[in-house]
Amino acid sequence: MEDPVIPFDLARMFFGEHPPLFYLEILFRTVVIYGYTLTLVRWIGGRSVAQLSMMDMLLVIALGSAVGDATFYPDVPLLQAMLAITVIVMLNKALDAIAARSKRANQVIDGRPIAVVRDGCISIPGRKASDMSMEEVRSMLRRLGVANLGQVEMAFVEEGGGMSVFGRRKPAPGLSLLPPDDMMRHVTLRTPGETVEGHLCCAECGNLRRSGEVRQDQPCDNCGNRGWTEARLLDTGELPQLD
Repeated sequence: MEDPVIPFDLARMFFGEHPPLFYLEILFRTVVIYGYTLTLVRWIGGRSVAQLSMMDMLLVIALGSAVGDATFYPDVPLLQAMLAITVIVMLNKALDAIAARSKRANQVIDGRPIAVVRDGCISIPGRKASDMSMEEVRSMLRRLGVANLGQVEMAFVEEGGGMSVFGRRKPAPGLSLLPPDDMMRHVTLRTPGETVEGHLCCAECGNLRRSGEVRQDQPCDNCGNRGWTEARLLDTGELPQLD
């Protein structure tokens, strides 16, 4: 029968039950595994964090587990860990080669861009396909400097999870993406924009309608929301444009 664990045993918590020389072994293990992993990662090529695909993220997770276990578990031989790391990297390299040769395989492995905004309105099928909420779409647009959906012709969620936005050549009335007025008291860089007389937009997706076409509590034909607000107009700013 094993000895019971003594809670808050500082010697056990900080030093464990291994001899002091084992810390030198941990240092050696870490240097070997880190150097070997770095060599393989440099061989397969690196991408910036913003460009990581789903396959690259899986590589990072798998390598993290294999590398971490081998650095401080005494019962994990280094050669076994190095073999696991090699297999993981080779699989990633093979999938990269397959994806480069086949468009269909690339879509299966990495996914494809999904349009979440079309003509100043949040696309419900695109939002669902990208597994994002309305607020997540609006938040990502704000991070890219978009203050009004009327500025946007198309917006795509890319394979790596980032968003690409293309602005309209001429601004159109649309849904303001700025927070409520009580959250904007100290914000002076942007204004909500001028109200466009005779136009309303859905308060959720930005679906634009003329005032005479919308009755009180009428559901939006794009998202089903019953809330409507006045459409506003902002300049396109520095957003890239589609030809």
